[in-house]
Amino acid sequence: MSSNLQIRVDIALIHYPVINKLGETIGSAVTNLDIHDIARAATTYGVDNYFIVTPYADQHSLVEEITAHWQKGYGATYNPSRKRALDMVSLSSSIEDTIKQLTETRGQRPQLVTTSAMQQARSLGFNDCRKLIEEGQPLLLLFGTAHGLAPEIMAMADINLPPIKGRTEYNHLSVRSAVSIILDRLLGVRE
Repeated sequence: MSSNLQIRVDIALIHYPVINKLGETIGSAVTNLDIHDIARAATTYGVDNYFIVTPYADQHSLVEEITAHWQKGYGATYNPSRKRALDMVSLSSSIEDTIKQLTETRGQRPQLVTTSAMQQARSLGFNDCRKLIEEGQPLLLLFGTAHGLAPEIMAMADINLPPIKGRTEYNHLSVRSAVSIILDRLLGVRE
């Protein structure tokens, strides 16, 4: 993929609705590491926006406090590269609000691309999804916290990416790791 290519890829880290280890729909807590590490990966790979999706006011306040420290506080002068990465973080109360905002901004609804540790129907391989990006198709990559995206989010998908597979049967990566691997597969420079 050419580094001069204008990509139209956004990511959303979903905190509600997600599932817990029992398969129940829950809302999960925002974590400091997810905010920082995903923003840094997204900036590295040229993602346009990183949305943190949660309906909870206290979680919005937490994200605002963390990002303000690195964007306006001492952290902004101490670590300018972290400030740059966190500039792309946006809060959203729902996936529907995120889609609406991106549709208004881009003049076109993005295709919703879900990720999961389990194989899904309508799966599209990473190379085929990469081709959509190269063709300029706007994509919104959805990543789930806790034990993954709730069924209603999976049902909204236009595209499901295949699970990331290692060399063992163990398959429970942190969302930060999964985001980095997927962004590299879709947007990384190939030698």
